Amino acid sequence: MTIRARSVEEDLSVEELRALSEKQPNAHLTEFGSLDIITTVTSRSTNETVIVSDRPEDHLCPTITRQAYADVAAAQDRYMEVADVVVLDGYIGDHPAGAMATRLIVEKSHANLAGMQQHLYFPAGGGFEPELTVIYTPNLPATGFQNERLVTVDLGAGVTRVLNSDYFGDSKMGGIRMWDAEMYRRGGLAFHSGLKVMDLGNGPRVLLIVGLSGTGKTTTTFAEPEVSRPSQDDFVALLPDGRVFGTEAGTFAKVYGLTPTSEPAIWPGAIAPDTYLENVAIDTTGKVDFGDKRHTENTRAIIAGSHLPGFLPPANVERADYILLLTRNENVVPAVSKLDKEQAAAAFMLGESQGTSAGGAAEAGKFLRIPGTNPFFAYRDDWQGNRFYELLQQVPLEVYLLNTGRVGGPEGDQRSKNVNPDHTSAVVRGIVSGSIQWDNDPTFGTLVATSIPGIDDIELLQPWRLYERQGRATEYQGFVEGLREQRSAHLDGYDQLHPSICDAV
Repeated sequence: MTIRARSVEEDLSVEELRALSEKQPNAHLTEFGSLDIITTVTSRSTNETVIVSDRPEDHLCPTITRQAYADVAAAQDRYMEVADVVVLDGYIGDHPAGAMATRLIVEKSHANLAGMQQHLYFPAGGGFEPELTVIYTPNLPATGFQNERLVTVDLGAGVTRVLNSDYFGDSKMGGIRMWDAEMYRRGGLAFHSGLKVMDLGNGPRVLLIVGLSGTGKTTTTFAEPEVSRPSQDDFVALLPDGRVFGTEAGTFAKVYGLTPTSEPAIWPGAIAPDTYLENVAIDTTGKVDFGDKRHTENTRAIIAGSHLPGFLPPANVERADYILLLTRNENVVPAVSKLDKEQAAAAFMLGESQGTSAGGAAEAGKFLRIPGTNPFFAYRDDWQGNRFYELLQQVPLEVYLLNTGRVGGPEGDQRSKNVNPDHTSAVVRGIVSGSIQWDNDPTFGTLVATSIPGIDDIELLQPWRLYERQGRATEYQGFVEGLREQRSAHLDGYDQLHPSICDAV
């Protein structure tokens, strides 16, 4: 694609992009020497994203016809011809078989987007020819569209266009969404997932940690650096031959409420001078307050992998041993369940959790079902579930469902109990070490733990015991029956989903 603009600046260094970013009126110098960018859009443009297709039945997202898209593309191209732009080249992924050359073209007035993206792309080499392109015009309204904002995804051409958004997540996902689709076309499946390698003395084990933002995906991925090395925080693909491909050279971490003790692996990067912060509250002297949500609760830090303790480039990770599906439930789901293939595919398709501000105000605090916990999958939901089930037939993996929420009731209910990060760490250690004792779950037909080293509360592992002790057995049964009916109805709504997946609930 030829770049037509009033001026084009390419191959800029980290320092040059930082210098351009500092000139922006929405950029503020922090006490750490980093920049905090305050944006107008504070979460990804979920409701404004459309797939370019004349076959809407093949896609999860709303679609735009190719004819209508041609008008949008022409309008953006005309705008770009009189704009000053910055071009950043790099790779999504670092494995030779999974990396895709990606180009970001963005208005110079928002050079911070390129500076942020530079932390996440793997560096471009010689002879670079982009396979994917993201064209980003934060100052161009999408006239006639919702909120005058629009993200168009042309999977066939490998081009995403972003209009009237200044939020970095729309740049980041612009490329990864197209990479995600390519992994599917290759017979694999990309997960909204962390990736880490743990060694508890029995040899290295590789874990895929799959979950919505806000379910503890980042916390679990970066926990226990003394025995594990994080390799990826957001998107990982599993291929039919068992290989896993990562995507990013750093992390786009949520930092609301961050402290040195809450996320010890994230903290050093969050306060590094070359990190970009987004929508974090600071005062007039540059003092940062990670606990202030005046701009949004969805505050972020874009951190290079060099600032993440023990960060392992994903090309060094060949195959996964475990998949951990994270959910944030608050009543009857145990802290951990071990799943067979059909149960795993059903849990994957249900994608149950509580929404957070990362998905916008419409999702925050609400019970959600997002198949695969991947809101970026571009095709049909049932295709995603069927592919996951196929991969489980081909790749030897153990799959677990981890509840990172509560049992017995919501926060504020004195009868309930929290599954805290220490409990989750004990669960993960137990899985990797093989030290968990299992029994059949009379409620859901999975396996549940009878004991886990580091967890001395059986009610977290078998929630029915809590309800029985509190005289709430009828309430428990009501939750269970309601959940079964809802799950069954939800899965039955997918007319192309494999029957074995539907029958697993």
